[in-house]
Amino acid sequence: MKKVESSDKIMKILVTSFEPFGKENINPSHEVLKSLSDHLENAEIIKVQLPTVFHLSIDKATEKIREINPDAVLSIGQSAMRYDIGVERIAINIDDAKIPDTAGQQPVDVSIDPQGSIAYFATIPVKKIVEEIRKEKIPASISNTAGTYVCNHLMYGILNYIHKNKLPTKAGFIHVPYLSEQVLDKPYTPFMSLEDMTKAISIALRVIIINLANSVS
Repeated sequence: MKKVESSDKIMKILVTSFEPFGKENINPSHEVLKSLSDHLENAEIIKVQLPTVFHLSIDKATEKIREINPDAVLSIGQSAMRYDIGVERIAINIDDAKIPDTAGQQPVDVSIDPQGSIAYFATIPVKKIVEEIRKEKIPASISNTAGTYVCNHLMYGILNYIHKNKLPTKAGFIHVPYLSEQVLDKPYTPFMSLEDMTKAISIALRVIIINLANSVS
């Protein structure tokens, strides 16, 4: 993976995580967010933790997008049964929650945006991200469903906002597994180290940054 030349323009990459939800006291997505460097390649990494709440998560994310006008947005979330880094390919226009969000909302078979598209594909290079993460011996794969909880809700909401406002911003979502401390009372549940998760997300960000640089060169 080639480096971005130092003379290239400074990019802004917004990275979002979620607060803990359900019965968990931590969320690995936020632990990763805190561990990321504030600068990668030739980009400023702007970090925001979002509430695990339907609609409010989208509102907070799009408010930050309006404020900083990022070149790309990468959202990170927890997926309980993943053993690897899951790079999401698509977000669908539906909320169907098995558990309430942290505000007590539990929508069932409800459109995220009744006037919105059925689905949106991620606009970050998902296959290249998986390829580069796997080169570092960290398990990773493309996921074709981001679920129907707040993770999919946020991914759809950000892509929908970008589409409706005709922004050049690229966006995508990555799911990470549990941390080891979250599975002490969950036998046979997959997990990953914070070090590997952070390394994987850093690789994903570098791929995004390089892809952006190449698209304007």
